[in-house]
Amino acid sequence: MEPEPNSVCPVPGGCDLKPPDEQWVAIASVVRPWGSRGEVIAEPHTSRAERFQELRRVYLLRQAEDSPSGAAEIEWARRHRGRVILKFRGVEDIGRARALAGTTVCIPQQERPPAPPGEYYHADLLGCEVLERKSGRRLGLVTGWLEAGGPGLLEVTGEEADQELLIPFARSVCVEINVAARRILVDLPEGLEELNRP
Repeated sequence: MEPEPNSVCPVPGGCDLKPPDEQWVAIASVVRPWGSRGEVIAEPHTSRAERFQELRRVYLLRQAEDSPSGAAEIEWARRHRGRVILKFRGVEDIGRARALAGTTVCIPQQERPPAPPGEYYHADLLGCEVLERKSGRRLGLVTGWLEAGGPGLLEVTGEEADQELLIPFARSVCVEINVAARRILVDLPEGLEELNRP
């Protein structure tokens, strides 16, 4: 999607670049400015925050867009209390940084490195069918991911929209994960379903 003619890109020269037609992977969400020199603080969507130090070119997706409007270059990145502080080239003041709040930082899917063995990208788990291993009962589809201070939680939505189950993403619970087959087998801890009922 092209930027609207009257819109102002907060990254000088960045939004003039048309991104390739790709599948996109969200790696962070910009929360707000950080400091007064153009830095922003972002919520990472990866457990590998050091990944941001390896990246240079990323794409920024505004809330009302289906695909990023242009590329931006990361000058530097550092971790801060579970989040990441990013400095984009050309964003030199708080006004331009404020304009980035609410954007999603993306990379083309083909640039994403493979996950280490036994680890998974959150985006790869979305849409996986979740089944109880012993009974074969279908619990629903993975529709989201939550960080809760311990292991992450899979948000699993059942047949009806109000049937939501939060399942700890731990080896003792998620006993078999087959991303290629889009299936996760779980051994639910006793009482977990009751705990999730409204």
